[in-house]
Amino acid sequence: MTTTTWNTDRPWRGIMVATTLPFREDLSVDHDAYAEHVAWLIANGCDGVVPNGSLGEYQTLTDQERAQVVRTAVEAAGDGARVMPGVAAYGSAQSRRWAEQAAEAGCGSVLLLPPNTYRADAAAVRAHYTEVARVGIPVVAYNNPFDTKVDLTPDLLARLHGDGSIVAVKEFSGDVRRAYEIAELAPELDLLIGADDVLLELAVAGAVGWIAGYPNAFPASCATLYRAAVAGDLDTALPLYKSLHSLLRWDSKTEFVQSIKLSMDIAGRPGGPTRPPRHPLTGAVEAAVRTATEKAVADGHR
Repeated sequence: MTTTTWNTDRPWRGIMVATTLPFREDLSVDHDAYAEHVAWLIANGCDGVVPNGSLGEYQTLTDQERAQVVRTAVEAAGDGARVMPGVAAYGSAQSRRWAEQAAEAGCGSVLLLPPNTYRADAAAVRAHYTEVARVGIPVVAYNNPFDTKVDLTPDLLARLHGDGSIVAVKEFSGDVRRAYEIAELAPELDLLIGADDVLLELAVAGAVGWIAGYPNAFPASCATLYRAAVAGDLDTALPLYKSLHSLLRWDSKTEFVQSIKLSMDIAGRPGGPTRPPRHPLTGAVEAAVRTATEKAVADGHR
């Protein structure tokens, strides 16, 4: 088994899809459609799912909805180890409670943002991750300095790993140079691709997993791309990457949730509406996403 393959000992590796969440016309959660989507992703080459991330619109969910989404994912995946819920919250105590809920549901790991209510310093970040790690479920850090205003730099990640608080990091900064510094400072910390449009660059740099957005619409093609990239098979990976990149880059834009859901609609998947304050795409943005998605469909991506 290669180090970039999902396994029960390190269930955060491989392709873990940050799942969108289907809503009905009245914007209630369609748990049946979500269960079908989770099962479909795994059947089409993905290793597991990440519910209740930003792509899953967790900020708009009630506590009851959020807990049920996790339970639905575990049942649909057939193995709780394949589920990595997002446990972000305004307070460390709330994040810890969501980690406890994930552990009780049988999940294999959790994904945790740093504190995002204010620009936390290194000491506050370390205390936050220590608190959640006390639950005992493996914690994957999520570095998204654009939205949280807190940057998990390679040095800080090394300290978090040294504290025993994290096992991996979802790297979303877009700075692929960090991969090498992380490997130097914390060689046992797993690097996970956090943005779809730097997949190839981070795979070549040693990433062992991908917390992915666009497999929601095209899982088989994305699975082929990831596995070729981490294997160093550039003859296969590079043409696929070029073919899909006009879509993958939408994962890093402000409208990423609506974009991926629109692509799913076009590809025949349960994309559907988003909850406010997000609204449907219009104008040039909608046209760009639609054109790129229709080209991917015409090119045979699935």
